[in-house]
Amino acid sequence: MALVSCLQRCVQLALLPVYVLVHLGLWDTVYKKVFPYIMARLASSYNRKVHRQKQELFSNLGQFVGPGGQLRLLEIGTGTGTNFQFYPAACRLTCTDPNPNFGQFLRKSLSENPHLCLERSLVAPGENLHQIAEGSVDVVVCTLVLCSVSSVESVLREVLRVLRRGGAFYFLEHVAADRSSWTYFWQKVCDPAWKCFGDGCSLSRETQKDLEKTKFSELNLRRVHVPLRWIPASPHIIGYAVK
Repeated sequence: MALVSCLQRCVQLALLPVYVLVHLGLWDTVYKKVFPYIMARLASSYNRKVHRQKQELFSNLGQFVGPGGQLRLLEIGTGTGTNFQFYPAACRLTCTDPNPNFGQFLRKSLSENPHLCLERSLVAPGENLHQIAEGSVDVVVCTLVLCSVSSVESVLREVLRVLRRGGAFYFLEHVAADRSSWTYFWQKVCDPAWKCFGDGCSLSRETQKDLEKTKFSELNLRRVHVPLRWIPASPHIIGYAVK
């Protein structure tokens, strides 16, 4: 751990100009405009790597169609809309993201997926979904989002609030590697830089523990390995939980 701390300090020292910009309030202003373009470039490559897993994950969405006969689906942290292709036709879609600069990429993805019906697109963090009524959605989807939120517990509390009884929460998240592994070592070393350039993303969150503590009636979770070259974020968890 002493070596990790030493290397972290070296990384933090190299990031000193960024920290100055953060302190002056300039970093978020600029980077939040740039970040969607970065994600748009990376999303297609990542989606190819997890295409089979996503197909399998979302294959049973139809089981959670509500009494009205249509699936009411809320996606938290929609970003560029990389999950749209996996959603069933005519589902009633609500999108949320705290970054309004994803708008043009969201519209592009919607035009490429005309089988979907967008009801609302909200600029909102996952920790505060007050614009969405309690028990009003059948399914909540969250992929590669819990790594960067300020409070996983708060997001999951909101998920439980907006889901109807018997609704489901679908997730795909990169998580901390085994603590005895070299991957975990590099996750901890790289975390300071990753948080700066990944819009708050942490490489070493143990999100599965938060899911296990949340009061879902059923939790279906498994670990998978996603081959990501030069990035220590290959350990993932994938699954769904039922309210």
